[in-house]
This record gives sequence, C-alpha cells and structure tokens, in this order.
Amino acid sequence: MKRAGRICSEILSLLKNTVKADMSTKALADLAAKEIKARGAKPAFLGYKDFPDVICISVNEEVVHGIPGKRLVQAGDIVSFDLGIAYEGMIVDSALSVIVDLKDKNKLRLLNATEQSLYKGIDRLRDGCRVGDIGNAVEKVLRKSNLGIIRDLVGHGVGHKVHEDPNIPNYGVSGTGPSLRAGMTVAIEPMATLGSEQVYIDSDGWTVKTADGSASAHFEQTVLITDNGYEILTPFN
Repeated sequence: MKRAGRICSEILSLLKNTVKADMSTKALADLAAKEIKARGAKPAFLGYKDFPDVICISVNEEVVHGIPGKRLVQAGDIVSFDLGIAYEGMIVDSALSVIVDLKDKNKLRLLNATEQSLYKGIDRLRDGCRVGDIGNAVEKVLRKSNLGIIRDLVGHGVGHKVHEDPNIPNYGVSGTGPSLRAGMTVAIEPMATLGSEQVYIDSDGWTVKTADGSASAHFEQTVLITDNGYEILTPFN
C-alpha cells in the first residue's frame, strides 16, 4: 500500500501541475492512464461497478465520480481529481481539488477549508479512536467556514477493496461510532460546497452534482492507523 500510495501521489501531483484551460478531462484521464501503466500499477477504479475510466475528474458543481470526456476545463474552474491505485493486490484512494488559472476568493476559501478539515480529521486517528471523532473534527472546520457538508457521501475503509467498512461520515459526535484499531487503513475524504449540502446523481449514473449548482471541493488521503497515531500513505507533493 505504501508503494501504491507513492504512485498515487506522484500522478495526482502531475495532474495538478498539468491541468490548464482548454484541456479536456479525457486528455487528463489519458495522461493518468499512461502514468499508471508506466509505474507498473493498475487503476483501481476502471471497471469498478462498471466505471468507464481510470480516474474520476469532477468540475465545479460536480462533487465526485465525474466521468472524463470532451468537457474543456475553463479558467476559474475547480477541478477535482479522485484516483485509486492498485499495486500487487493492495489499493489506495486519494483526491485533491485545484482552481485553474484564475483565483477566486470564495473558491479559495472552499478549497483551503476543505483541505484543512481533512487534516483535522486525520489528526484524530489513533488506536482505539471512534469514527465520530473524525467526523466531528471535519465538521467543525467546515461549519466554521460556512460551507455545505456533503452528507450523502462518506469516507471508508480501503486496502483489499476500493470500499470497505467502516463508513466514515464528514460529520458526527465525538466518542460515537465504530472503533478503529492500529493496522487498519482508511480513506478520509471531506467534500464541501459553497452552497447547499443537497446533491443528486446525473443521468450518466455516476456524476454526483450539487443540487443548487454551487461549486464543490474534495480532498482525500489513505491513512494507516499506527500504535502511536497514523501514517499518511498518499501524501500530497
């Protein structure tokens, strides 16, 4: 999983530094596919429940699970990359959001707070922590920034499969929920919006969009719980 994590981090960093206005999301996905193959890994998402590509690329009001296609990225767009890597039978999952070219104050606030909430949630990880401890830490940051907290989508266990138990919501009450133990690997992934928390699934059967059309952001890390705390397996470069 550590090797898979390094590969995932390298490719997400490349995409973050490559994306620019007038690129299609499919061109970005094809670049990811090329880099996955070059590193001797496999795309964990391709074919997962019939998902048609190696990476999810979501733009603006698309929260997650966007299917790469002909859509051209525009200056000022928020682009979210969600990548799963399989290496020698083990899987990691990571995501990040970037603003293309132009920097809007509200969009920056959205991205900064969502990423901050990710690390606040991760900081609660230790042997014996509860799922509610993580969700509560994430929720506090997002609420303080007056962002919509996506409740219909959650973090999760990961390792042998893309999604494993337990579910890890981005909200909750400290001291509640399942206990997590050293040796477990989990994907923490806050998703937030500049508007409502309500979402719906597009007609393509995959892309999750904000109901009010507001911009969204998504950050995710795969993390190993250790005896003394945690180790991030997919650190952003």
